[in-house]
Amino acid sequence: MKGAVMDLKKGVIPVSELKNRMKQILDQVVKTGEPVLVTQKGHSVVVILDVDVFQQQQRKLGLLEKIAKGEREILEGKGMTHAEVMQRSKNWQA
Repeated sequence: MKGAVMDLKKGVIPVSELKNRMKQILDQVVKTGEPVLVTQKGHSVVVILDVDVFQQQQRKLGLLEKIAKGEREILEGKGMTHAEVMQRSKNWQA
């Protein structure tokens, strides 16, 4: 399933395995959409992620940032009431 959450027990490989099986690992990431965590000397160093999954995550992050900004503005009293929005939208309809 594309965009699945990474299973840290399955999707972890040492850098030596990446060197030896690069094509198979890349094919697997593209086919399954599941990321692979690469370790070096026992430490996490990089995650290999399908481009489509990465772009989807970036779009979601952007949307979440806009929602958070809107919530901050509401708390600061910068928001509009439903009635104000409806009144403004009437002006847009011509």
